[in-house]
Amino acid sequence: MMLSTKKYLLDNFSFKLPAKRSKPRVSVLLALLLFALLPSTVSAQNVLPLDSVLLRISNNNPMLQEYGLRAKAQEAYAEGATGWMAPMVGGGVFMYPYPGQRATEGQNAGMLMLSAEQAIPNPAKQRARQNYVRSQAAVENAGREVAYNDLKAQAKSAYYSWVVLEKKLNVLQESGRIMEFMLKLAKIRYPYSQAKLGSLYKAEARQQEVENMKLMVKNEIEQQNIRLNMLMNLPQEQRFMIDTLVAIPQPLIVSADTAYLNSNRSDLHRIDRTIEAMQLNLQLEQLERKPDFRIRFDHMTPRDNMMPQQFSAMGMVSIPIAPWSSKMYRANTRGMNLEIEAMEREREAVLVEAQAMVQSMAQELNTMHHHVLSYQQKIIPALRKNYDVTMLAYEQNTAELPEVLDAWEALNMAQLEYLNNLQQLYLLAVAYEKEIER
Repeated sequence: MMLSTKKYLLDNFSFKLPAKRSKPRVSVLLALLLFALLPSTVSAQNVLPLDSVLLRISNNNPMLQEYGLRAKAQEAYAEGATGWMAPMVGGGVFMYPYPGQRATEGQNAGMLMLSAEQAIPNPAKQRARQNYVRSQAAVENAGREVAYNDLKAQAKSAYYSWVVLEKKLNVLQESGRIMEFMLKLAKIRYPYSQAKLGSLYKAEARQQEVENMKLMVKNEIEQQNIRLNMLMNLPQEQRFMIDTLVAIPQPLIVSADTAYLNSNRSDLHRIDRTIEAMQLNLQLEQLERKPDFRIRFDHMTPRDNMMPQQFSAMGMVSIPIAPWSSKMYRANTRGMNLEIEAMEREREAVLVEAQAMVQSMAQELNTMHHHVLSYQQKIIPALRKNYDVTMLAYEQNTAELPEVLDAWEALNMAQLEYLNNLQQLYLLAVAYEKEIER
């Protein structure tokens, strides 16, 4: 039966228990208790699950807030789309003789004139314009969903990478403890000619390599923390912990359901909202054939008191069906129809590309999932058994330290390669989710 590390140390080394001390004061005990409880409480408060990260991004990210403000701006514009033009008022003279000319009669002395004019817009045009402006808010909201889907993918990539980095750090810490034990054991055996000096140096080099890798992993964790802070609009120096209990992505059924893509792809939703806005703009342009109205009232006060006060009232209507005025809106209508048709073709192209991309990514994800399971269930267990057998032989003086180092290095590299593949699996799952919800 293989000897454990703890049993080996107990069999070969003696430990002295510390001397019995007097009972500490109650205050000291309370202080120690609070000190012991404080780290766990702070850590629990600083753990951010993925759902909380995504919620903070949705609420606090400046880019998403920009889209929200633009949508509100379009709603504000829509409220004013039914307003009328300001009335025009003026004053002047009417039939007033030029200086130096003498009026022969009182009616030729001219008049003082006040004028008021008001344009009356066509109600159908106003409603169409209001609907078009309000549709721009829907386009902005659809654009926000596209941007949020991209930010969500970035956050998930950073979060899952952080999860894998924490697992790597645990593997490297365990490897550091194993290397420290082997190095101590070799130093103990060296004076008895049971270990070679070159093996000691090799073990020390491997130990330093592990320390360097730990430093690199910690630096990468800091980078992912900063990246998530940026996405959540938090201070860059703020530090928190993540929930490392994340399930491994499962295999997918390789299919590309167009109905599902139509209902979930945010970029298709944005194209739909854009087409709707263009159709409303087309309706507005077609209403240019309807007339607009205008009324005018003029009041004249004669300079001669013998003359009566006079007024004029006029109602005017535009004639947009005149050939020289209908040419513009007819050409604009044809152009808008062509733009709508082009946008529909773009939507078809995006859908076809999405179908092919989703199917390809599902195949790649399933292959990577099989690769990860192979490492998890076959490769790493076999290399761990090889390391345990080699370590047992070394403890029983039937194997040399280089053999143990080779077995440990093979196991360590396999564990790190497994975690690299696991990270790729997470990133593929994120890319797949982004593609079906893009």
